[in-house]
Amino acid sequence: MILTGEEIRKQLGANIVIDPFREEHLNPNSYNLTLHEEIVTYEEVVIDMKKPNRVRRIVIPEDGLVIGPNQLYLARTVERTETHNLVPMVQGRSSISRLGLFVNITPGFGDIGFSGFWTLELFAIQPIRIYPHIPICQILYHQPVGEIREYRTSIKTTTVSRPAYFTANSIPTPTPPASFAFNLESPNWILHPSIEQQTSLFYFGVFWCHPQSD
Repeated sequence: MILTGEEIRKQLGANIVIDPFREEHLNPNSYNLTLHEEIVTYEEVVIDMKKPNRVRRIVIPEDGLVIGPNQLYLARTVERTETHNLVPMVQGRSSISRLGLFVNITPGFGDIGFSGFWTLELFAIQPIRIYPHIPICQILYHQPVGEIREYRTSIKTTTVSRPAYFTANSIPTPTPPASFAFNLESPNWILHPSIEQQTSLFYFGVFWCHPQSD
């Protein structure tokens, strides 16, 4: 079940925090998030998954910045969000994707309890001019089914887009939650970070959406 725009408004200050919040960005069943002026791109010819990679930070001027194809750019939202008792999901806007710009390459499900800015993966299929503070993506809220265990981390909220890497010991085979039944041979897995143990531990997980009618 996905929250309507009116329900998103009702839950502001309780289960939902969007800071800053602008009424004109509220949609029938989502809210538009905007692009921060700073983006990051990797400088390495070959990116090493186990090592920190050199990056270059770029500030998007008010008159726009042309980004090229075949290059990954990391960005973040202007808005900080916080969610309780709901599953937040960020996805690109259709008007942006029709211009040939992928905004969120990986599925954009967040954890219940997440508080912070959203990192976006920008990838263009042709040169495109982007601008700071444009509505770049939208956040939706799903009603979960089952016992809720909120995301917890001691890492402070960052105000910059952070590149990612695996440490040398970051690919063990952890025990999944008991409620998950999955097949590691499946091609439908997404990589989802768990920072609860304050390590670079990663596990493969699957998100289940439960349709619900009135």
